Amino acid sequence: MNENFEPKIAAFVCTWCTYTGADLAGTSRLKYEPNVRVLRLPCTGRIDFSLVIKAFENGADGVLISGCHPNDCHYNAGNFHARRRFAVFRKLLEFVGIDPNRVQFSWVSAAEGAKWRDVVNEVTDEIRSLGPFTEYQKLIAGSFPFQNEMSEPEVISEKEQVENVK
Repeated sequence: MNENFEPKIAAFVCTWCTYTGADLAGTSRLKYEPNVRVLRLPCTGRIDFSLVIKAFENGADGVLISGCHPNDCHYNAGNFHARRRFAVFRKLLEFVGIDPNRVQFSWVSAAEGAKWRDVVNEVTDEIRSLGPFTEYQKLIAGSFPFQNEMSEPEVISEKEQVENVK
């Protein structure tokens, strides 16, 4: 494994708890790994998991999903919905051949800036130990049997177009 590997991690966080906790970590000047890019959403219960796949497609090595603690959801049950969806999604990841350890789930409240720091550091260390996620491109390359036939349309030069019209 490359010793200099620095993972890219997409973090989908709820705006009410985890984002505010991350903001608290920043304003409290708590130091944590700079590998996480935060994507703020209204609620983790509404995360479409195609966003997680899209993150991998765009080069993420890992994904962190973090929301409110159970019974603290701004929308009452969004975090419970997220937990149920996450359990199903992990099985789907295993089925398609993606290591489920590349997607982590956590609860961080608005008052837990230190916990946000710890979660980010732990997830970064975990993804760093897994290495770069190059398998995703191999999965995509082998999953569409007609990919080569559909990839590039035939380019016809102007001269050929003029000759075809005649």
